[in-house]
Amino acid sequence: MPSKKYLLLFFILFISKNILAQEKEVKSIDSVKTQKLNEVLISPLHINRDLQNSPASIGILSEKELLQNNTTDISNVINTIPGVFMQSSNITTTRISIRGIGARTPYGTNKIRAFYGSIPLTSGNSETVIDDIDLQNIKQLEVIKGPLSSIYGAGLGGAILISPQSLQTARYQTEVSSVFGSFGLLKNRVSFDLNQKNASLNLNYHNLKTDGWRENSAYNREGITLSGELFRKEKSKLTYISNYTYLKAYIPSSINKTTFENNPQLGAPTWVASKGFKEYKSTLAGLAYDFKINEHLNNSTSVFINYKDSNEPRPFDILRQYTFASGLRTQFSGDFTIGKIKNQFIGGIEYFRDNYSGNTFENLYQQNNGNGSLQGDPLTASDQKRHFYNIFSQIRTLLTDQFEVQAGLNYNKTKFELQNVFAASANDPKENYSYDGIFSPQLSVLYKPNEVRTFYFSISRGFSLPATEETLTSSGNINPNIKPETGYNFELGGKLHFFNKKLYTEIAVFRMEIKDLLVAKRIGDDQYEGVNAGRTFHEGIEISLKHNWSINSFLNLNSYAAASIGNYEFKEFDNNGNNFSGNKLTGVPANTASAGFNLNTNSGFYIAADFQFTDKIPLNDANTAFSDSYALLNLKTGYQFEILSGLKARLDAGINNVMNEKYASMILTNAAAVGTAQPRYYYPGLPINYYGIVSLNYLF
Repeated sequence: MPSKKYLLLFFILFISKNILAQEKEVKSIDSVKTQKLNEVLISPLHINRDLQNSPASIGILSEKELLQNNTTDISNVINTIPGVFMQSSNITTTRISIRGIGARTPYGTNKIRAFYGSIPLTSGNSETVIDDIDLQNIKQLEVIKGPLSSIYGAGLGGAILISPQSLQTARYQTEVSSVFGSFGLLKNRVSFDLNQKNASLNLNYHNLKTDGWRENSAYNREGITLSGELFRKEKSKLTYISNYTYLKAYIPSSINKTTFENNPQLGAPTWVASKGFKEYKSTLAGLAYDFKINEHLNNSTSVFINYKDSNEPRPFDILRQYTFASGLRTQFSGDFTIGKIKNQFIGGIEYFRDNYSGNTFENLYQQNNGNGSLQGDPLTASDQKRHFYNIFSQIRTLLTDQFEVQAGLNYNKTKFELQNVFAASANDPKENYSYDGIFSPQLSVLYKPNEVRTFYFSISRGFSLPATEETLTSSGNINPNIKPETGYNFELGGKLHFFNKKLYTEIAVFRMEIKDLLVAKRIGDDQYEGVNAGRTFHEGIEISLKHNWSINSFLNLNSYAAASIGNYEFKEFDNNGNNFSGNKLTGVPANTASAGFNLNTNSGFYIAADFQFTDKIPLNDANTAFSDSYALLNLKTGYQFEILSGLKARLDAGINNVMNEKYASMILTNAAAVGTAQPRYYYPGLPINYYGIVSLNYLF
């Protein structure tokens, strides 16, 4: 698709030309008021909160950037971060990979840890779901790329930190908004914020619906979020967060290449006939107490619970799952001086416990007169308890004004217990197992020649624990031969400001090798078990640019460009006698790029565009099939104005996939052909679609 690559090149060159041209203008036109990029603060989970002084590649999405599309699907936005690739099918099924790690997961996201405030969003079976958090409830999202396990625990790919929304200035705020668009898209949201001297509150409700553009793809989600602070004093505060989500989403599933090319709106026949869907109720809640012990020592302690009750009728069975997780995290942070050398530190412990109960039943949809799924006799029932603890520490030593060293160490110990309640194991219905303790060190050197330039080099070891289904054999017993994946990451990077801090550039070069690769071995229709089958190799370069330019007193242009050029491959991989060593890693594009701009006027009118290019993706480990590369162009415009004092209105309208590109928004890796049928690799992405947003905001 050369024309799309040329279009991408033109887009990046256009932005680069404007950036370079302005270096001269900044020096010669003093009357033009330029806008500097804001200093970026990152999560307090880090040892220091200054992005410029963090020796890691961290992708940041602000509140404004998160809402730059239609406020319903995060994949369009998170894919602007180089090295991060999120696939989404009908918003229901998503998969996030970072630098190729997690790309081969059949369904969902693992090998990445995620937090909402101080509450883990990653379950005990290593599954991460961030979709339940409404985008309008997020103040900032951070993606830490690479295994920084000294702080975050299990997560070879990295970590995602989500900061809850909060009111910063006014005392009261209420907002009402509606999003409507193609294929029956409708989202309504109402929120109320209170901010006083000693406490704050954020309460909001949202309901998101769509008819879907494919067969059997209707979607309905509603959620309530309550968060804020209590007992806020000079040296302490109590933070609370809770979120309830109800979801019912029908699943069209994947389709084969012929259907994808000719009738992409169709669903998989068995999923359509069974009217398969996913339905769940999810509740998470947490409390965090921050206390300043003295001038040099602080403590932050949090407790949380996470409950999920799900029902998923599938053509081959009906799956019922119940999960209850709870945990505690406490960390001490502070600073001390040895001679003239200043030091900062973080140290603490995290404990996590997860109780899982899963049942499968026959699905008698073929006997239900076309009415969809019908529950039959039980097939399996199992309970699993998993718990782990992380002991973590990190120290930052400022050797001079220009040089600093950061070092960290994490120790993880994981145990779990499995009991097959129904169809119990013939040998032992109750099994206990634990992994050997895992040490994960991290070392970084940072050089800062001045206030606007930072260079760093880091070495870190990470690990990822097997998911529940990966720990089991085909008979339902624990497989004692399964090991966690581990790997070392080597990274060299730079964070640079130019033109009086109006241009920010970040570049990172990385190399990582994963051993004891967990492979999902197919044992039946959409059923898998895990095996450790080899090693993968991940290397690449990532670059991002963000620029602000005040054209004149009336116009301001914000622009960005980002690209990731990678090489992801199997270094050693033998699966059932098939040697795939040297092949490209399945499920991830080697190269991606994005660019965009937002042209603002002081009258409240703006126009924005973003462009994303995704290279071809290997669909199977043998590399005999690839998806096509594709390019997406999205446009948006809007107008914000004040109706009365304190009452503001905003009107937005947008077009996604302007070129009506036919593309796979998600792929099913290593889909197997059944009989003479073609393998079902493809989840089609939305064709050209339109949306509008109306919102009212009142500050008082």
